[in-house]
Amino acid sequence: MATDLHELLRTLRVWAPEVTELPSFDPESTPDDPLPLFTEWFAEAVAAGQTEPHTMTLATSDEDGMPDARIVMLHGADPDGWSFATHATSRKGRHLAARPYAALTFYWPVHGRQIRVRGPVTVAPAEAAQTDLRVRSTGALAAALTGHQSEVLGSVEELARASEEAWEQAARNPTTEAASWTLYRLRPDTVEFFQGDARRRHVRLAYRREPGTGTERWTKELLWP
Repeated sequence: MATDLHELLRTLRVWAPEVTELPSFDPESTPDDPLPLFTEWFAEAVAAGQTEPHTMTLATSDEDGMPDARIVMLHGADPDGWSFATHATSRKGRHLAARPYAALTFYWPVHGRQIRVRGPVTVAPAEAAQTDLRVRSTGALAAALTGHQSEVLGSVEELARASEEAWEQAARNPTTEAASWTLYRLRPDTVEFFQGDARRRHVRLAYRREPGTGTERWTKELLWP
């Protein structure tokens, strides 16, 4: 019997109390910079057992302004920006070359929290990208060495052959470089923290970087949910 999507949707809940705890959030007690708050919320998501809290949605647009989004992994967050990596030749790599501006979204339902980050994207030095790749798993290196990301694939057998060769190379020489592997850094203009509330009185706190100050200064403001 075919599944009725609308019936299935009606059976689902958001933030069911048996799996979600909605913490209180006082925006008046938040730091002046969004990075410490991001780090705090991230650590709390990890401690609460949130599945894959380091995954995030990356939204880009092509040269015609058409949007696209996909899930990628966070590689770090520091004063230089929020970092992620991919092949420069991939679809998202081409998008970022044409329009070096992007948005990130984290969603941690264990606490009913979202974080949205938006700003210009720069390319880290090539050495940083290869260092980033070397500290990851053999599988990550093998995937990078397989290459051809976003290109048309002839068959699953073709992928299996290329992947097997890449795994062997990665295991044999874990310092092998993947030429097109690129580390990107998004330096945010805005960072928004969303804390869900059971009565739908969600708290939204937006940090906005003050332009032209020459320093890391932020303005904070509350947004209607």
